[in-house]
Amino acid sequence: MPYSREEKDWLEREWAFRAWGRAGLLSTEDYRQVLTWEAGSVPMDLVVAALNVFFDRREKREKPRTFVALKHIDRDVAKAMKLRESMLRAGPEMDAGKGWDQVKAPLREDPAARAAFEAWQRLRASSPSPEAAGYLAHHDQEREARAEMLERAEAALGPAAEPLRAELRQRLLAADMKEGGLVWKRAWNHHWGRLVAAAWALPLEGA
Repeated sequence: MPYSREEKDWLEREWAFRAWGRAGLLSTEDYRQVLTWEAGSVPMDLVVAALNVFFDRREKREKPRTFVALKHIDRDVAKAMKLRESMLRAGPEMDAGKGWDQVKAPLREDPAARAAFEAWQRLRASSPSPEAAGYLAHHDQEREARAEMLERAEAALGPAAEPLRAELRQRLLAADMKEGGLVWKRAWNHHWGRLVAAAWALPLEGA
């Protein structure tokens, strides 16, 4: 499934966001890497998730490499694809509550939040391949279930959510994203979900 212009813009802005304003994806090698993922039907949300895993790991190193390119995240993309495939093989009978025990209280004790988490996990496990006719409809269901889970987690943050929102807004502006635009909205939803999940130790596992 070819990437849309919006998806390519999203990847480029995500790169600038994590590289603190560094130039976007301009090299021939970066472009070829995008074409490789596109030909392999790798969903863009998975590519962006892998990019974040790469930069999260890079930030923990005492002396991270100066030069970074898209080819450096290909290993993380491959791991994310294998994880998604293993979840498909596991099917709906998988342990949908796996990882919930690590969630911080009081969210961990909220039965509605746990039910939302398990519903999202079951949808992830039963996702068809990107080439399947029902892929887009299923993807929308999975996204809605994830949003419901994160809305409950966000509500549980209370006033602590405001400083996180302010910080994220400044980071997106620094990455030269147009506030309110389509790319801004995708980036906001993606990173806001990560911030909320991190606050509660909620396992997203590259989603």
